[in-house]
Amino acid sequence: MNRTSEVDSTPPSNQGLSATTSDHPAFGWSGYAERINGRFAMIGFSAVLITEVFSHDTFLHWAGLIP
Repeated sequence: MNRTSEVDSTPPSNQGLSATTSDHPAFGWSGYAERINGRFAMIGFSAVLITEVFSHDTFLHWAGLIP
């Protein structure tokens, strides 16, 4: 086998890259931060809906915010 045709087997350095996008995690107003914030908001909203379904009561009443 010719040495010039061998492929370098060392993995590329992905340190600091996101697993799902090519964005670099950054502090402040960045596309990456907004995407993560949106994902956590969707998880929270889903948790509220699931709480309402299983408790058969509104979230505000369940949390004690309204009598």
